[in-house]
Formats: sequence, structure tokens, C-alpha cells
Amino acid sequence: MRQTGILVLSFFVIFLGLSQKAALLNIVETGSLYAIPISILFVSVLVFFPVIPYPVLAGMIGSIFGIGLGLGISLAGIALGTILMFSMARYGFQQWTQQTLEKYPKIKEYEALFNQNAFLGIVAVRLIPVVPSPVVNILCGVSTVSTIKFLVASLIGKLPAVFLFTFAGSMFEQNKIMTFLIYGLYFLIITLLVGLKLKRPQEVISE
Repeated sequence: MRQTGILVLSFFVIFLGLSQKAALLNIVETGSLYAIPISILFVSVLVFFPVIPYPVLAGMIGSIFGIGLGLGISLAGIALGTILMFSMARYGFQQWTQQTLEKYPKIKEYEALFNQNAFLGIVAVRLIPVVPSPVVNILCGVSTVSTIKFLVASLIGKLPAVFLFTFAGSMFEQNKIMTFLIYGLYFLIITLLVGLKLKRPQEVISE
């Protein structure tokens, strides 16, 4: 019963995101009361399929709703999407889970991090995305980490980036140059950090 409910809800979220992208975006742009749950739904869709880049949507939400409400909307959407994917992996979708993990053989190098300290491990890979977010959701789903621990660690790890995108978006109308500088600086720093993290396991293996 639980598996069926998760499957139906997940397919509903994915279907809406893929088939009604333009309509959903139009509602988000109105900034109306109805735009809030639609924005949450749209953010959750991006956890499964990036129909538009998440930083763009987060910036748009920040521009429309402001920093405080925009941050809450984005975090709520992330929580919904990550829990759905986590639950799909945990409650019986083994074939889909295995096929997804097999696409990322380097994930084995990070399994020890999760086994030693799941909470800090999740926070770390959310802060510095050396492992794609969907893979983290699935890997945690098939592990022994609790749902609450997974969700809290995921939100803590994603909070800095979500805040930055929301803040940059809220400044867009007043200072477009600053918005683009914030985005550019963030992606430069993340690219350098990910490069260092990916290089380190290779050095350890070569030794």
C-alpha cells in the first residue's frame, strides 16, 4: 500500500512537471497565493527531472516572493522531491535503484563516508555535490539511515546554495550585474571544490 502511494504521487509530480511546465511557470510568475504550492511542486519535479535548471527556478522564486518566503518555498519543494525519491528506493523499486546506481561506479568510493557517519556524509555531499543529488537520494534510500536524519542533513547541506540562489534572484530587478556575479562566483567555487574532491580519491587509489 505504501509503495503504491509513493509510486502514484511520484508519477503525478513527474507528469505535471514534464507535461505542464509552461503552465506551471506562468502560475509561478503571477506570485499569487496559488503560486506558492505550485512553486513547491515545481521545485520537487526538478529533483527527478531538471526540466529547467534549478538555480534559474530558485532565482525566479526569490525574485517573485522575496528572500524569506522564497527560501521556504524552495526548501519545501526540495524536501518533497528528495523524500519521494528516497522512499522509492527504500520501499521496493530495486530494479530502478540498481540501474541508476550502476551508472555511477565511482559512488563506491563514497559509501564508506556514509557508513562511518551518515549525517555528516550527507551534509558534505550536499554542500559539495561530488555525487549527483538523485544518486545521493537513492543511495541513502537503500542504506540504513533514518528518514528524518536523511531529510534534515539534506536540507542543512543544501541551505547555503538555496539561500544564495534565492538572494541573487531577489536582487535581479535592482542589480542584474550583482545577480550574475553571485551565480558566477558560486559555480566557480563549486567547480574548483568538486575538482579537488574528485581528484583526492584517485590519488588515494593510485597510492
